[in-house]
Amino acid sequence: MKKLNLPRVAAILLPFVIAVSCDSSSIPVIEGDMKTFHKITITVNGPETSEYDTINPFTDYRMEAEFRKGDEAISVPGYYSADGNAAETSARSGNKWRVVFSPPSAGEWQYTLSFVKGRNAAISNDSSDGNPCCFDGISGSLLITESDKSSPDLRAKGRIVYTGERYLKYSGSGEFFLKGGTDSPENLLGYNDFDGTWYGGNNKARSGEATPNLGLHSYDPHKADWKEGDPQWQDGKGKGLIGALNYLSSKGVNSIYFITMNILGDGEDVWPYTDRNERYRFDCSKLDQWEIVFEHAEKLGMMLHIVLQETENQCLLDCGKLDVQRKLYLRELVARFSHHLAITWNLGEEQHEANFSPYGQTYADTKLTADYLRKIDPWDNFIVIHTHSAMDQRRKDMTQYLGFRNVEGPSVQCGSVNDVHSETLYWINRSSDSLHKWVVCSDEIGQHWKGALPDQFDPGHDTIRHKVLWGNLMAGGGGVEWYFGYRFPHSDLNCEDFRSREKLWEQTTVALDFFRNKLPFSRMQSSDELTKDPGDYCFSEEGKTYAVYLPEGKASEITLAAGTYSVQWYNPRTGGELRKGSVETIKGGKADPGNPPETDGKDWVCLITSTE
Repeated sequence: MKKLNLPRVAAILLPFVIAVSCDSSSIPVIEGDMKTFHKITITVNGPETSEYDTINPFTDYRMEAEFRKGDEAISVPGYYSADGNAAETSARSGNKWRVVFSPPSAGEWQYTLSFVKGRNAAISNDSSDGNPCCFDGISGSLLITESDKSSPDLRAKGRIVYTGERYLKYSGSGEFFLKGGTDSPENLLGYNDFDGTWYGGNNKARSGEATPNLGLHSYDPHKADWKEGDPQWQDGKGKGLIGALNYLSSKGVNSIYFITMNILGDGEDVWPYTDRNERYRFDCSKLDQWEIVFEHAEKLGMMLHIVLQETENQCLLDCGKLDVQRKLYLRELVARFSHHLAITWNLGEEQHEANFSPYGQTYADTKLTADYLRKIDPWDNFIVIHTHSAMDQRRKDMTQYLGFRNVEGPSVQCGSVNDVHSETLYWINRSSDSLHKWVVCSDEIGQHWKGALPDQFDPGHDTIRHKVLWGNLMAGGGGVEWYFGYRFPHSDLNCEDFRSREKLWEQTTVALDFFRNKLPFSRMQSSDELTKDPGDYCFSEEGKTYAVYLPEGKASEITLAAGTYSVQWYNPRTGGELRKGSVETIKGGKADPGNPPETDGKDWVCLITSTE
């Protein structure tokens, strides 16, 4: 059907476009610290409406704000906020409309609000669609000073961004970011303290998958980790999940993976909508409660790894196409959450069809989704795709995205831990050849029923520490997240106590500390060919720094550039200070760095550093 381009003045004659009851002289209420990278909200009075109003507030109004400082302009989508305090009141109606800004630099920022009404105006490709009303055109300014926060609070270092290199980077401090996080439970948000949250499935286990929950998460073991002054809502709700984040942060965890819609998938207990069967209306109070959790995670230094769909529901919205449902879903998430300083947008868990999941989004439709997400996200947050576990399927799928600018890395799932190191190298090299380098993370490991076992079943974590953690990092990867499998306690769907894997969190932090504090890792690359033992991992900046991971602590001949080098050792199980071994200095050429401080048959890392 041909679209009629009616002038705005004539459009008022259409039945749909009626007078909107709102205060056109609304004065914006501005809240938040006027500092760089801090969350600032601008709330204004608009149409009095509700989540279920005949005129849908999510589709048929479009709020945006343009923030400008000099030549820099950032257009930020806004959203319907019910009564403006829905996390506490569970309100479904009200006249509050809100936009969130996270200023990237100090100085005076001017803002102008836009507000229009029209059929599907929220997701229109034409910014001129809709009729201006209410607070449209209201403007003001924000005087921003530098942040006063300290690490691990992300506001101390700035937004984590993709820069076209192998590693993500803090925009404020310029430091590079390495991830060490949890991939489970993927239904983290299936939490009994969130409004409008319940189990929506049939309680039947599917072949090769976790048994569905019999109830929602409560995270009761972590309520004691909640601290006075931490956020909560509705007189004590949220303490379990907030406490869980406190515990994870205390162990050095800096990334959490979770799905925002698992309808028809694993868990069946997470969706942003007012109902499991709804696709056009969003639960304002639930999403405000999610935001409380996300904001706390940001203050604890955690990346939000937001997985937009999973293999079973890739085609739930618009049959996999990019149309009204999918655009609306993406816009709501962007408007409410994209301001956070560390976000990974994951386009889909186990994306694309496979023999066990024959209905998948096509490559073309996935690319259109990525393009749309990039277009509407004012902060250009990191975009990835989660892979299938089989190597052939993974390579078939992800090859389609090499050189495609709006996918910036694979979220790699490996069915065998033995593949992690080689697959990380494979995608680093292939993406570099495509002239669009990827950040390559290991985000799920097989076997699918096993994953990373609880400490009580695998006290040492020797295999996954070697094959996965150090395997990814020593290849030049961006880090890891740990998946929990489904046959053991505190699994991928029913984990309640993250202390079940305390030793694993500690070993992950030990590895990240070595890279962050002992290596110029952003200048280094995999150099496995330099060592004689094919089982070693070598990571180097030629002539300056060589790190060699020895799985069994056995001395290994290494070929060095000319010069003199010091030799020190690091324990990847316990960390601590660098230690001396049997040899303290070596010369370039074929050299023997000697033995580690203890010949215990366990893994050690040899650090060889130029003294010249």
